[in-house]
Amino acid sequence: MLSFAVSGMSAGEWTPIFNGKNLEGWIPKITKHAAGVNLHDTFRVEDGILKVSYEDYPEFDGQFGHLYSEKSYSHYLLRMEYRFEGGMMPDAPHYVNLNSGFMVHAQSATEMKLNQNFPVSVEFQFLADEGKGHRQTGNVCTPGTLIEIEGETITQHIVKSTAPTFPAGEWISVEIEVRGNDKIIHRVNGEDVLSFQKPSLDPNDEKFGAQDLIKAGKPLKIGSGHIALQAEGQGVWFRNIELKLLEP
Repeated sequence: MLSFAVSGMSAGEWTPIFNGKNLEGWIPKITKHAAGVNLHDTFRVEDGILKVSYEDYPEFDGQFGHLYSEKSYSHYLLRMEYRFEGGMMPDAPHYVNLNSGFMVHAQSATEMKLNQNFPVSVEFQFLADEGKGHRQTGNVCTPGTLIEIEGETITQHIVKSTAPTFPAGEWISVEIEVRGNDKIIHRVNGEDVLSFQKPSLDPNDEKFGAQDLIKAGKPLKIGSGHIALQAEGQGVWFRNIELKLLEP
């Protein structure tokens, strides 16, 4: 766990981890490119908003991106607001339409392989209304990981939340409570919508990279990691990204 002294934060205080001016404290990593390369200015800051933009992309070409916190965290609350902006890239997979999110307990940007699409992590998924029926936001996705719910190990990739469906273009407030390996809670507009426990590396994963981490000596239990904001072919905006450290 990152100590309070190293992080420059104090337990119990909300602290911005995005300064509203630039990407200081964050590292981009985009598939097919080295860590630190912000391809086509994918991640840009305008008017205090951190924007994922594809306006300078000739095509998406499988270039999934994430913006990683430089620091690793273990016990904390993280809150932010998001909204979808514009449509998905025409050549992106269909599922990315009005779909984004952020990862916690993620491997670092520098641990990512050159052609790795997603970090091994636990994702707080953002979704918006496509006009095809209920499509709740606040789900959990598990690239390369397992979670437990009420003592049962969950192997499915997506577990749905109890949140409502929101229209695209609306600012939505989200919060996640992360207590190391013990418990993670998703909140949407102040309401608890999902709770799970004991995130771990999936030893049977052959898609996302968990086996590589296990072979490198990483423990199966995941109790800390980086925060990563998604850029997966759909425009999305983030603002008011704040973190409060919790006592373990």
